[in-house]
Amino acid sequence: MSGRPTPGTPPGGGAAAPAAEATRELLAQGTLTVRGQLTDASNAVLYGTVEHEGVSLPCVYKPVAGERPLWDFPDGNLAQREVAAYEVSRVTGWDLIPATVLREGPYGTGMCQAWVGEPPDAEGPQDGPGGHDGRQGLGADEAEGTGGADPDAGTPAGEEGMSGRREAGQPAPLLALLDAEEPGEGWKAVGFADVGGGRTALLVHADDPGLRRLAVLDAVINNGDRKGGHLLPRPDGTLYAIDHGVTFHVDDKLRTLLWGWAGEELTGEAVETLRRLAAALAEGAPLALRLSELLTGAEVEAVRKRVEALLSSGRHPLPSGDWPAIPWPPV
Repeated sequence: MSGRPTPGTPPGGGAAAPAAEATRELLAQGTLTVRGQLTDASNAVLYGTVEHEGVSLPCVYKPVAGERPLWDFPDGNLAQREVAAYEVSRVTGWDLIPATVLREGPYGTGMCQAWVGEPPDAEGPQDGPGGHDGRQGLGADEAEGTGGADPDAGTPAGEEGMSGRREAGQPAPLLALLDAEEPGEGWKAVGFADVGGGRTALLVHADDPGLRRLAVLDAVINNGDRKGGHLLPRPDGTLYAIDHGVTFHVDDKLRTLLWGWAGEELTGEAVETLRRLAAALAEGAPLALRLSELLTGAEVEAVRKRVEALLSSGRHPLPSGDWPAIPWPPV
């Protein structure tokens, strides 16, 4: 039998899911080797593998040293926020975020996250905007020549390349641009998008249970950058989401493409999940202690208040009006 590591196979046999505890342990304990770089990311995003006791797992490694400074977030702690988002996701039980750890690597401390989908075939720089395989949104070639819009107005640019087409063996589309006034069955309207040539199209997202859970999670972690390219649906219907560095701010920074449920009542499942989160965030509770290692005390308290507000209203949040509601660019 060959001594080569078996990709993605945990010691107990069978492939571990991207958000599983066995995956988290492998990311934390394995030897991290950088294989290439995802070149279109705003921060340094490296593709690599972790290997431990004959098991190999593809991963994304974002060293803190490669983080670009942001005017509204402290320098050098986006990696901690990515780990904090995963920790919150774990407590919900929804497993929407792949396993993510903070660890040392070839370029210093950084976040290391399980890769979702087929890994790149070749070593060296990789095309694509710092996401994993299967991301939703416009490809680079489709985006050329799209009509721009004022990002402060909260209106995304786009074109008919994000039309919801589905190829054989691919997951169902989660985003689409429709030449229509209403979204139609199975879709939720976000708003009208400028697609160039004086035309507009209706930007919609799927009325999907996984997306709806993600909308709740984003409200809890105060996600300021939920773009289409951060959604990773799998052919089996499983949904993962990535890129959570711009989260947990004490001010309302929620920017997302998932406004289709804005103002609607939360599902019973969401309410029960939020109650569980509230208990886990109590002083001295495990999640509160874990988040205090990654965030400031004020930021942890802000998470508690957001959960309390969602439970008090019983509804998905509305855009605040104090901050652009949709991220720019939207994909």
